[in-house]
Amino acid sequence: MTEYELFAVELAREAARVSLPYFRNPCEESDKGGVAGFDPVTQADREAEAAIRRLIEARYPAHGVVGEEYGEDRPDAEHVWVLDPIDGTRAFIAGLPLWTNLIALRAAGRPTVGVIGQPYLDEIFIGGPSGARLLKGADETRLETRSCGQLTDAVIATTDTDLFTGPELGAWTQVRAAARLARLGCDAYAYAMLAAGRVDLVAESGLKVWDWSALVPVIEAAGGEVTDWRGGAPDGNGQILAVGDARIREQALVSLRRAAL
Repeated sequence: MTEYELFAVELAREAARVSLPYFRNPCEESDKGGVAGFDPVTQADREAEAAIRRLIEARYPAHGVVGEEYGEDRPDAEHVWVLDPIDGTRAFIAGLPLWTNLIALRAAGRPTVGVIGQPYLDEIFIGGPSGARLLKGADETRLETRSCGQLTDAVIATTDTDLFTGPELGAWTQVRAAARLARLGCDAYAYAMLAAGRVDLVAESGLKVWDWSALVPVIEAAGGEVTDWRGGAPDGNGQILAVGDARIREQALVSLRRAAL
């Protein structure tokens, strides 16, 4: 692995060290959603991001950081770490092992290294210039998306259909009607399963930069693609489409483009 890939794994292990002891144990939480609806943040979220930031500052003080809990620090630097200390906080609160630690390194504005870590399952999905692999204990397995040429054969996922607007829900419903199987509630773990060749397509909306940046290098290094709902590079509109096989991207975009921002 490259220097930055190794450091990303180190950060993932630190995030796991801090966050895992709170899982299925007492953990302070608060609601930052207000009138917009329940949007929880926990002690584990805050402490994990703080721990990651300390390691970055010590190793690469010139690098920038963008994190969900503590905002931006030098976001225009050449190298910027993008952090979601616990993606799937609702799953974390509910005791479901589908939450993840998301860590990405952005270089020249583009995610180049990404980590999806699931500490309870002892899994780190890493993607970057050296390829994509799953680290589990002492084992290391190459990640590769699977062949799926038709949407009718696809296993697809999204986190929660309530997160879609009316037009987005209509577009998702059309994609779901065509697919073989749809699963809900997996948060970023669905993208890890796409990179591992178990899921073929994930479509979501309303995502922030820390929600999707880590996913891009993992999926691309495994042979997949990540775009917005117009088929372009992901950006600030929050609509993400990830596919393991490029042949089903255009099939899904027939519906998704109708609700694209």
